[in-house]
Amino acid sequence: MAREKTIYPLAEGLSTQDTYAVLGNAQKFQKHKHAWKAWRALKDFGCVVYPVAEGLARIDGSKVYSNLAELTDKVSVVVPCLLPENLKSLVQDAVLAGCGKIWFQEQTWSRELQQECDSAGIEVIRGCVLRHRIYPSKISLRYLSPCYWHGLRDVKVPVKKFGRY
Repeated sequence: MAREKTIYPLAEGLSTQDTYAVLGNAQKFQKHKHAWKAWRALKDFGCVVYPVAEGLARIDGSKVYSNLAELTDKVSVVVPCLLPENLKSLVQDAVLAGCGKIWFQEQTWSRELQQECDSAGIEVIRGCVLRHRIYPSKISLRYLSPCYWHGLRDVKVPVKKFGRY
């Protein structure tokens, strides 16, 4: 008997049921920086999530898409993990890919991008993906994570155990 997948709420109306594209560059994925961490966290939450970066074929066994156009009609939310100056065509690319929401991570949002999203009818969500992650309580390192403190009262997604939540 198949077990139903539990859906967990995330930021501002997003949930683990949405499909995501994490947009970064090869360095941010390969060196396990924020793009990799956001992609990994969403994947661990049980979300359908695609990594997007030019010049990278695979990461941790998953195919990496070179641009959002390759994901047309597959994702509902884009999660950019690049600085605003590297996101010149983000809104246009998101519209062409059929995405209705952009979840801006810390330091990726700008007023110009907000205006473009408003003009294009794209919903803007701001905040870090990692705020919704449960950090191990046995390790006091969670208290050192800025995402833990910033998201102290945010909804959390339980840790996956034995392939189930």
